[in-house]
Amino acid sequence: MDFKNIIRIIGLLFVMFSITMVIPGLVSLFYQDKTERSFIHTFLVTLLVGLILWVPNKNRNRELSQKEGFLVVSLFWVVLGSLGSLPFIFLDQPNISVTDAFFESFSGLTTTGATNLIQLNDLPKSILFYRQMLQWLGGMGIIVLAIAIFPLFGISGGFQLYKAEISGPIKENKIHPRASKTAKTLWSIYILLTIICTILLWIAGMDFFDAISHSFSIISLGGFSTHDENIGYFKNIWINDIVLFFLLVSSCNFNLHFLVLSGKSLKIYWNDLEFKTFIFFQVLLVVVVLIVSLYHSSGNKSILTIIHQSFFQVISSSTTAGFSIDNIETLPLFLQMLLLFSTFIGGCSGSVGGGLKVIRILLLFFQVSTELKRLVHPNAIYTIKINYNNHRVLSEKNIDTIWGFFSSYVLIFISSLLLLISTGVDEFSAFSSIVATLNNFGPALGDFSENFINMNFAGKWILIFTMLFGRLEIFTLLILFTPIFWKK
Repeated sequence: MDFKNIIRIIGLLFVMFSITMVIPGLVSLFYQDKTERSFIHTFLVTLLVGLILWVPNKNRNRELSQKEGFLVVSLFWVVLGSLGSLPFIFLDQPNISVTDAFFESFSGLTTTGATNLIQLNDLPKSILFYRQMLQWLGGMGIIVLAIAIFPLFGISGGFQLYKAEISGPIKENKIHPRASKTAKTLWSIYILLTIICTILLWIAGMDFFDAISHSFSIISLGGFSTHDENIGYFKNIWINDIVLFFLLVSSCNFNLHFLVLSGKSLKIYWNDLEFKTFIFFQVLLVVVVLIVSLYHSSGNKSILTIIHQSFFQVISSSTTAGFSIDNIETLPLFLQMLLLFSTFIGGCSGSVGGGLKVIRILLLFFQVSTELKRLVHPNAIYTIKINYNNHRVLSEKNIDTIWGFFSSYVLIFISSLLLLISTGVDEFSAFSSIVATLNNFGPALGDFSENFINMNFAGKWILIFTMLFGRLEIFTLLILFTPIFWKK
């Protein structure tokens, strides 16, 4: 393993990340909220670390291997989350502990949306903007962004980084043969959606600061808001509908968006089995939530309000965005649990959503169905055919990968749950917290339905790691703990 090459790439990534500190710094100067020093200090520290790693090794030019790709992505995300906490640590007011700063940073970058901060309406504008920006950078992935410019620095092997960071079970699918061109295309679509979302939110009634801030967390499916009441602060049905539309758009495979923008018919969405299944899940969940909500209605809400809230709660939860327009704890416990379990679905592969991803759930269902058929006809040969990313017949390798991912997911889930309970958190709150962080959803139930400020010290660090495991889809991080990875 070429560690100098690895250090060179990580250093360049840090230099890139340091530049992003300029934007919230300018926001601070514009609003005169006196926090610009936090971003200046973070810029200098991150830039210095990046240059120390990059400059001595900048002439090292060797293509990354697959193992090196996993190591670069894992190390970068761990250290990036650490450096991302610096603006919170450097703040004079509010006084945030190191653990809370790390928690907020990792929650933002992994697009989880769980928070330790309260009284958001009183926080400096630049800090609020920075939280939203972290989610936006983490949504599509700053490494994917970096891959787009790697050729300018003579760095090859970007596809290994792309595979290690992008979501979905079939990593070989790219929009273009070159990883750098694929990365440029993905980020172009991502930026275009952000601009359109910002304009529409602004027209609908948000001020420009809230519009651009919320477009960051909407397109990234992050869930952070600049207000304690979240989207409910605006009390605007048009804003709610715009949010829902873009949550659905960001939950779709970005390959499909590219094909449509390239001139293909909109039918390409409906021809994709994963997309159809995703929409089916949304409709099914909305119907169930609506029926149960109407059954338990006390008459203080109109039917139209209940219908609207049902749509918002389902789409916000099942896409793992975690936005809210009302307190989820006012719902019957059955609906609270149903919405929490819907986060396991997540978005489509190739989207910015969390959870297991629709395609994995679909393929697990097909595999179980196939095994049941084999019990009846043991000598028959069955193949799983599915219209997904131009793949119609999936290989045994694809199926094995999905089962391996599912097994690893369950292992991490149970281990994290037991560890969290051992710190003194009650079983219900611990379960919902692990679901919320491993699926990159955000809000939990029980003691942590609003925020995680009362989570104990050890519990917060456990949740930081579950956020990372969720964002990097288990394998990228888990493989570092296997002996075979470190063998030559």
